[in-house]
Amino acid sequence: MAGHSHWAKIKRAKSANDAKRGKIWSKIARKIIIAAKNGGDPRDNLALRYVIDEAKAANMPKDTITNAIKKGTGELGAENYEEATYEGYGPGGVAIIIESLTNNRARTAPDLRSIFDRHGGNLGTSGSVSFQFNKLGIITIKSDIIDEDSLMELVLEAGAEDVKNQTEVYEVITQPVLFHKVKEAIEARGIPLEGAEITYLPINTVPLDADKAASLMKLVDALEDNDDVQSVSHNAELPA
Repeated sequence: MAGHSHWAKIKRAKSANDAKRGKIWSKIARKIIIAAKNGGDPRDNLALRYVIDEAKAANMPKDTITNAIKKGTGELGAENYEEATYEGYGPGGVAIIIESLTNNRARTAPDLRSIFDRHGGNLGTSGSVSFQFNKLGIITIKSDIIDEDSLMELVLEAGAEDVKNQTEVYEVITQPVLFHKVKEAIEARGIPLEGAEITYLPINTVPLDADKAASLMKLVDALEDNDDVQSVSHNAELPA
């Protein structure tokens, strides 16, 4: 399957989530803390509402969500996280972008550099690979839920840019500013989602053979296992 398809990534991520649920909850809690700095009531804080929806989809316990909100508002003592994006290259010259939430940049950058070094890659400078990606919203829906024409009509009216048929699923592509509007239009029709996120999609892909693909996946796994890392995007085209 081509590297630009999100479906393989989603299936892989779901299996990883089952094995690492606690780590996933920890990463989402950081997002809640940041969102809650602008107010702890999801009725008035749209960003918080969306992260809470993500937390519920990951079966995050209600108490854990509540405590993360209180940390964000300062009720349980302030925890300060900031967004940081890192860029680098993996095996085969694959471009990699890492989105993180960290409370200590002096720790995160060396940790990520060490992971790259151990797995045949290297951490680059800001801007070294980002020009090879577009940041877009992507909403994934199983193709047996709705026919393509009906989905296309629905999402284009809501502001989506495109619908890609990946056989098993449809991928709805949006600009980040319209992501939530399109997502809500789909959900309002009672259509279940397989995945929904704003992420970096490659403009062009780099084909890898099986050995280099295996090396890349070990690097991606190691990066995703880091507590500060929220997401890892790459431009590899993986062999079937």
